[in-house]
Amino acid sequence: MILSFRWYGPQDPIPLAHIRQIPGLKNIVSAIYTVPPGEIWPLADLLELKTEIESNGLKFETVESIPVHEDIKLGKSTRDQLIHNYQESIRNCAQAGIKVICYNFMPVFDWTRTDLAHPLPDGSTTLAYHPSSISQPKNLPGWDTSYSPDHLKSLLAEYQQIDSEVLWKNFAYFLNAIVPVAEAEGIQLALHPDDPPWPIFGLPRIICTQNDLDRAVNIINSPANSITLCSGSLGCNPSNNVPQIAHYFGSKNRIAFAHLRNVKNNPDGSFHESAHLSSEGSLDMAAIVKTLAETGFTGPCRPDHGRAIWNEPQPRPGYGLYDRALGATYINGLWEAHQLNLQIK
Repeated sequence: MILSFRWYGPQDPIPLAHIRQIPGLKNIVSAIYTVPPGEIWPLADLLELKTEIESNGLKFETVESIPVHEDIKLGKSTRDQLIHNYQESIRNCAQAGIKVICYNFMPVFDWTRTDLAHPLPDGSTTLAYHPSSISQPKNLPGWDTSYSPDHLKSLLAEYQQIDSEVLWKNFAYFLNAIVPVAEAEGIQLALHPDDPPWPIFGLPRIICTQNDLDRAVNIINSPANSITLCSGSLGCNPSNNVPQIAHYFGSKNRIAFAHLRNVKNNPDGSFHESAHLSSEGSLDMAAIVKTLAETGFTGPCRPDHGRAIWNEPQPRPGYGLYDRALGATYINGLWEAHQLNLQIK
């Protein structure tokens, strides 16, 4: 396991000098945030980011994420040029030393929550999802403001013509074009599951279960076509057995990246993101890390969304330093214990 940490580039209020103080932290997960979706990531920008990260004693080998343009998901006539641009971004990432590219195929919205500051009994706050609060996208806190209201309305209307099987067809078209490029460049593509793993606003979501992930990796049987094991995204659906999913794909060597966080599920379908400790949420984090260790996982792994604790200013919800640093240390401890146990055996 390569302990990693997501950093939002020079605009991130968390300095790399603080991140590097997390014990065992080796790798920064980042992206080029100034390039609009669909355009090519310039090699010069990637190298500049790499230089800044490496000057702080860390590595930059994992990208999250190169956005997939909506025209590709919709299967529009513009998709071939956009896919060509995506291929070029993959090639430029390879030249910059990137080994893993995380991406998702969620229509319009990335991860979705209805509350960015849900209060917990210990005085911290966290991200939460309440089905009863889902009505219109404009009512969601933190929704993607890169879409104007009119553009968003137009996109949602276009997706009314797209069901899950059409989205699968468009996804397969995309994979058939990019996986051979990634394989040739020595990069693993790491498909991130949908978050939450069910349809929202009438939009199809297709990467929600073990079967969905299996269908995706079997579109092209290549190590370059792998997954991101995101425990929180999968785990907020109680039907998903995350240790079982980790074992299934880990034993096939198809987990390229791991996001580890805990969630607390409620009977009404709501959930909130808890501290990483197993007893704080609904997931057996120790079992998940144990499974990764036993199946020989060697890729990047990062603590995912953290709570807001100790009055830390958090301009980017879920991505403060303090709780993610605690999560990284917890993951490190679980990993070391399981590695020691494997050595004893």
